[in-house]
Amino acid sequence: MFESIARPEVLSLRASKIREIANAGMGRQDILAFWVGESDQPTPAFIREATAQALLDGQTYYTPNLGRADLREALSAYLTTLHGRAIGTERLVIANSGVNALMLVSQAVISPGDKVVVTAPIWPNVVEIPRILSARMTTVALERAQGRWRLDLDRLMDALTPDTKALFLNSPNNPTGWTLPAQDRAAILERCRKYGIWLIADDVYERLIFGEGTSAPSFLPLADEGERVISTNTFSKAWRMTGWRLGWMVLPPSLVEAMGVVVEYNTSCAPDFIQTGAVAALSRGEESVAALRAELRASRDQVLGALRDMPGVEAPEPEGGMYAFFRIEGCTDSLALARQLIAGVALGLAPGAAFGDEGEGWLRWCFAHRPEKNAAGLERLAGFLKR
Repeated sequence: MFESIARPEVLSLRASKIREIANAGMGRQDILAFWVGESDQPTPAFIREATAQALLDGQTYYTPNLGRADLREALSAYLTTLHGRAIGTERLVIANSGVNALMLVSQAVISPGDKVVVTAPIWPNVVEIPRILSARMTTVALERAQGRWRLDLDRLMDALTPDTKALFLNSPNNPTGWTLPAQDRAAILERCRKYGIWLIADDVYERLIFGEGTSAPSFLPLADEGERVISTNTFSKAWRMTGWRLGWMVLPPSLVEAMGVVVEYNTSCAPDFIQTGAVAALSRGEESVAALRAELRASRDQVLGALRDMPGVEAPEPEGGMYAFFRIEGCTDSLALARQLIAGVALGLAPGAAFGDEGEGWLRWCFAHRPEKNAAGLERLAGFLKR
């Protein structure tokens, strides 16, 4: 065996327990898999067709570091309409996926030893990316109240101390579906202003909400464009484009030029023909986004209703996203339970431990699937519990 020579910070990273469970079940034809966060329907045809034509037309060359001008213009129009405030192209950078946007932002503003605060449970990448950069992580746990997840605002404020470099907020949250109340934004923004904290909003699920409106509460309409507020996002979820690997960032204008250099030394640019598909998504995709939101609302009701009818199951209601985060009475080892579900009833769920210590004992079900698949999975879970 060779001794590892990777950096200590890399050796200390937690391997993805979602991937660990998926690897245990991939390749089995009998598995009903709900472990990853994506729809079981393909990208809308009009996006695929626009992209295919671009590829046939030979759009296979390098593009600008910041993204093509027409895509940034389409994104500017989309965001301005969505948030009711002008967001110009001078603030926009295209990334090679939402997770790449998180990495780029972290590389641009976080230094070794910096304190970074994040709410949890949380998608593991949000915690591990700053750790790669040798940051110190502080988590603020979400709580449950009246059948939903909530953030104790006072606890968050206590964590946002003068030595804090950045706050990462993911709302709607993966895995819980918790969504930041609109009335909490001003207090959080003011605390970040007071101490010069970078407020980094991971807005990947902002269009997938179950209440009123078409988008979750955002910091973009509240913050001045020059403030230390960043939004990272992706085409993956709302437009069913998970495999395309394309995202974006909304930045203070003063950070954009430096970010172009960071992009250059990571990926250089996003693929030309895929950016054509993104233009189509932004300019013609509102109907498909609304349809997905309606499908997810129905799927949420289907899955949550069935889970709550099962004995010993606690299933708080998600306010957005595409996940049911639930627990079975007596479960203390979610990874072991996820393995038992694969072995016993061929059901693939993500273990709550994948989302930090705060998620241990819980399971995540991605319900962005056709009703008949969700129903079959629920039947298998019910059968497992009866045993």
